[in-house]
Amino acid sequence: MSKVIISAKNIRKSYKLSKKNIIEALRGVNIEVKEGDFSAIVGPSGCGKSTLMHILGLLDRPDEGELFIGDINIKTIKDRQAHKLRAKKIGFIFQGFNLIPTLTALENVMLAGRYGGMKKKERKERALKILKVLGLIDRVNHKPNELSGGQQQRVAIARALINDPAVILADEPTGELDSKTSLEIIEILKKLNKDNNQTFLLVTHNTDVANACKKIIKLKDGKNE
Repeated sequence: MSKVIISAKNIRKSYKLSKKNIIEALRGVNIEVKEGDFSAIVGPSGCGKSTLMHILGLLDRPDEGELFIGDINIKTIKDRQAHKLRAKKIGFIFQGFNLIPTLTALENVMLAGRYGGMKKKERKERALKILKVLGLIDRVNHKPNELSGGQQQRVAIARALINDPAVILADEPTGELDSKTSLEIIEILKKLNKDNNQTFLLVTHNTDVANACKKIIKLKDGKNE
């Protein structure tokens, strides 16, 4: 039986814009992520996909509901502990790559290892190894503006992998890429899932990306469809 990495039950989240204007972003979402999953969260704009991703990634907290990362109940830990848990257990891939423009590809990946508590020698060795696997060994000293969109996203994938996370959350990982490059990135993620049993949870509007996943989770109006 596969290990449960994330368990979320009846997750609710609202945002108060004014006294009379309250947006219910999530209205009782249930989701379970198991080791080895390759899943997509899909749904129309405004259905709560990104809000859910932020909560599952410990970037925000729910107003109501239960959220477990492994056997840790998020309600029972303080923000500082949540930050440490996120750094070690959760990797992120973003639509806009979110690379630091003044750092090289290698330095961007190593920085994530530093946040994860890894010593300099270890994080450099691991960063180089991952970048080599992703076909970027000849680009390690290049800064983001010297890389193509696909290469920048591969650096972002390497950054997400360096701390050997239990799960990688990818928010529209192909949103700024052309269709050919998008397929290449998805093939890389699928290979990591197959070869390393790396767990992925993707948010996407792209039908081709969603169809490439093993499981599709549909949201509508802040709830499971």
